[in-house]
Amino acid sequence: MSERFDCDNCKESLYGRKYIQAEENPYCIPCYDSLFANTCDECKELIGHDSRELFYEDRHYHEHCFRCFRCDRSLADEPFTSQDDALLCNDCYCNEFSSKCVACDKTVMPGTRKLEYAGSTWHEGCFICNSCQQPIGSKSFIPDKDDHYCVPCYENKFAPRCTRCKQALAKGGVTYRDEPWHKECFVCTSCKVQLAGQHFTSRDDSPYCIKCFGNLYAKKCEACNKPITGFGGGKYISFEDRQWHQPCFTCSRCSVSLVGAGFFPEQDEILCRNCNSTL
Repeated sequence: MSERFDCDNCKESLYGRKYIQAEENPYCIPCYDSLFANTCDECKELIGHDSRELFYEDRHYHEHCFRCFRCDRSLADEPFTSQDDALLCNDCYCNEFSSKCVACDKTVMPGTRKLEYAGSTWHEGCFICNSCQQPIGSKSFIPDKDDHYCVPCYENKFAPRCTRCKQALAKGGVTYRDEPWHKECFVCTSCKVQLAGQHFTSRDDSPYCIKCFGNLYAKKCEACNKPITGFGGGKYISFEDRQWHQPCFTCSRCSVSLVGAGFFPEQDEILCRNCNSTL
């Protein structure tokens, strides 16, 4: 008498029948499917042993059930993504969820290089300078209303030019006589020291630092022979064709201050009343 060979579940003989070995035990096809087959997440039917099964994130599908939620295209051999548990082919996902390039109005595909600015998106190659038409890429740019310019084009087109060197002022600078200057270009006409942030004056429309102006053009104090500029609140005394700093206007003999007092000129000297009376 031959040894029995039965299905481990229903105990029916497997002689002359197809069976599947699972966990070291034989099963008839119906029992194997009922015990071990997964349920399709889409149609809720068992995925039989003779069906191609696809698996994604703990979910199982018949091959014919693994399709795009929007266009019903098979995803068995296509790239896809998942949005709110719905499977979408790349085309449907991009059309629904990807941004569009404001320049060419085409979808910016996931994974492609793009630029985003002020809530808008561009393909990298579509974000170009409005003047030279070259892609800006990762370089600095300057917006002007709805246009964008690379820095060199913007400076050539819009930026004011320095009165001295004629080059564009990208930022900063100073204004003198309603004209723009680079800070480093706005210098004393004589000694070339920078004047930005310093006291200065002008002669014949040319700027001078206080020191140079005093040395070149200011009258000299009769007592100390230093320039009388009048800057910094300095006061001076003038008599005939001579001038003095206020602190220097003293008696030539006793050095008492003559500011607000009577004085007497004596040849090149200026005398107080007392010194004059002793003459």
